[in-house]
Amino acid sequence: MGQLRKANDDKAGGMGRSYQPIRASRGSRLTCRGWSQEAALRMLMNSLDQEVAEQPRELIACGATRKVLRDWDCYHATVKALEALENGETLFVQSGKPAAVHETSDDAPRVLLVNSHLADR
Repeated sequence: MGQLRKANDDKAGGMGRSYQPIRASRGSRLTCRGWSQEAALRMLMNSLDQEVAEQPRELIACGATRKVLRDWDCYHATVKALEALENGETLFVQSGKPAAVHETSDDAPRVLLVNSHLADR
């Protein structure tokens, strides 16, 4: 555990992937391994839906001034990580990219966003 599981097809560069409109699943059919993971995935996808997002091609959500994730590779890696995430695991997203999956517990958050700004002293 600890390292992010990588899919074999993640070879394209972040800007090499072409934009495809995003629309989250609706209804009671799961695309993930649990409802907590499904909720995080649907929130991510809904924030980039072309009917909602400010600039969906640039990964900028409604009312946002910065990208939801770094690039399209990070978006696709996050989607794959959420789809594979087990109950009892947590996905860590650091500075706009999926960084790691750690075994936690069923009661722990499924996703943690970690952003830090380092300043010189």
